Amino acid sequence: MRLSTVDLQKRLNPEKPKGLPMGLTVLIALLAGAAFIWALAPYGFWPVALISPAILYALLMPDMTGRRAFIIGQAYGTGLWCVGAFWLYTSIHVYGDTPVWLALLMIALMGLGMGLFHGFLALIFNRMVGRQPLSFAALWILQEWMKTWLFTGFPWLFVGYAFTEQYWLSSLAPVAGVFAVSFVAVLLAASVVELLRRRGGYMIPAMAFLVISSALWLINPQWTKPKGTPDLSVSLIQGNIPQDLKWLTEYQIETLKIYATLTRTEWGRDIVLWPESSIPMFQTEAVGFINEMVKMAKETDTTWVTGIPYKDEAAFDASTDKYAPFYNSVVALGAQADGLYKKQRLVPFGEYIPFEGMLDILPNLAGSQDIMSYSRGSDQQSPLRVRGHNLGAAICYEVAYPDTTRKNAIGTDFLLTISNDAWFGTSAGPLQHLQMVQMRALENGRWFMRATNTGVTAIIDHKGHIVARAPQFERTVLRGNIQARVGNTPFMRFGNYPILFIMALLLVLSYLGKRPTPLVRSGK
Repeated sequence: MRLSTVDLQKRLNPEKPKGLPMGLTVLIALLAGAAFIWALAPYGFWPVALISPAILYALLMPDMTGRRAFIIGQAYGTGLWCVGAFWLYTSIHVYGDTPVWLALLMIALMGLGMGLFHGFLALIFNRMVGRQPLSFAALWILQEWMKTWLFTGFPWLFVGYAFTEQYWLSSLAPVAGVFAVSFVAVLLAASVVELLRRRGGYMIPAMAFLVISSALWLINPQWTKPKGTPDLSVSLIQGNIPQDLKWLTEYQIETLKIYATLTRTEWGRDIVLWPESSIPMFQTEAVGFINEMVKMAKETDTTWVTGIPYKDEAAFDASTDKYAPFYNSVVALGAQADGLYKKQRLVPFGEYIPFEGMLDILPNLAGSQDIMSYSRGSDQQSPLRVRGHNLGAAICYEVAYPDTTRKNAIGTDFLLTISNDAWFGTSAGPLQHLQMVQMRALENGRWFMRATNTGVTAIIDHKGHIVARAPQFERTVLRGNIQARVGNTPFMRFGNYPILFIMALLLVLSYLGKRPTPLVRSGK
């Protein structure tokens, strides 16, 4: 074995990576990631969801080291999260009383941490698989999927959400979920880059998937069907309680008065729905008020559904527990109603303290494990029973988890989600949240009721259309009708398994098909 003259020259005089200067490349990647927010609500300029990943793909195509690729991907991801999730600043600074400099630092650190997903995407794309659109899109979907579970998950800013109301593409959602929509969008974006590089063959798979999604849009298959029962009249109550007052002990009675007053004209409707924690105390502390509301509901043949912190005193064991477990919950009461749902996906540091046993090593956090945390609800809960129907529930940001919502939707006739997005003020956060609910409705072929404290309160049909919507930051009632539907979409039956299997298969084939560059060859 011996080195050829060419190989020896390459070792002695290694070529510099091709492409733009590193500083300019990183800046472009950072801006491309930051620009992605324009594709999502409230802006809705969906072409940006194609342009943004296309720029990252183009930046990663020249020959470069793995380190350079990682930095480019990291820059893109940091821009994506620092701008796309900047709504967190409102809850951290305005309602968390964190100084401006520290709040900005926390946002930057969050962006750097979440940017690692794209950093490793770029590294693997550069070093381990063939650099072509199918492998790029497959890696993109795997990193989106990992955001739904790694370190409890933060499933936000998916490409597919930009196409929620673009039914020529989102028609794939009932078949294989939001990840299928993201996959085709990213594949199309990367394929266009290859087309500009005069390698048009890569457009064939992208166009094939577009033909499938467009055909589904035109054929409009009815994955679910009406149950055949009369539509239900619903009233969604939006209390608009200021976040800085919501949990004050001295404001609890005023909160109850506000919701009771708004509901006074709604008794007699089929369902009256109150938002997350609209009763800002444990059920054991509001017995008199709850009994009064239940009495009114039964007298008027109304189902009353409300969010409330639920303390399970029966499960308390003084020998092992510091306090009785309690849950962020939604309960169905009144006429023709039964059931309690306990939130499964809790917000880290908002509803529980992660790694609480390890916090004493940090002086400023010592004793944090003594802070009372919500308990996590089981993932095997029965639906609420409402007027002869099964009602699936999701509380706050757990509706952002496709698989959690899918499991809660199985065997139900319609769905609800309750939230308190007052934490995020006038930022884009609540509107991005609403867009996710639209996607969940489309994936599961079910109508959604969404009741929130400050907005956006809405009724959404099984195709993801917003049927009715209340203005934000107003104390109001949203009235409408919802339809019960039965049947399962393919996504409800199989979840993310089909799309993840296809992504894994594409990556394996790309890895096997990647032609290694030999360092040593036998000379002749």
